Amino acid sequence: MDVLIAYDVATDTKEGQRRLRRVAQVCKDFGQRVQKSVFECSVNGMQFVLLRERLLACINPQEDNLRIYRLVEPRERYVEAYGKNLYVDFDEPLVL
Repeated sequence: MDVLIAYDVATDTKEGQRRLRRVAQVCKDFGQRVQKSVFECSVNGMQFVLLRERLLACINPQEDNLRIYRLVEPRERYVEAYGKNLYVDFDEPLVL
């Protein structure tokens, strides 16, 4: 399943800055950054549960905002991207 992760972490304290880095790192472990605080991830059911658990462990629900959207597939049909688009489809063959 394809999911979109969007987050807004309060960074006015050192702890908030650490939370921001931890959230970004968890997202990088499962997907790719498409905007500063937005990641697209392609995960199976078990990975989705782990991703959500790890993200929820990173945030402070009183200060931060985390949204997880399940994208309708096929992605190419429902996602429009304009401007600088660095998306890499990891399901396609990788040519070096």
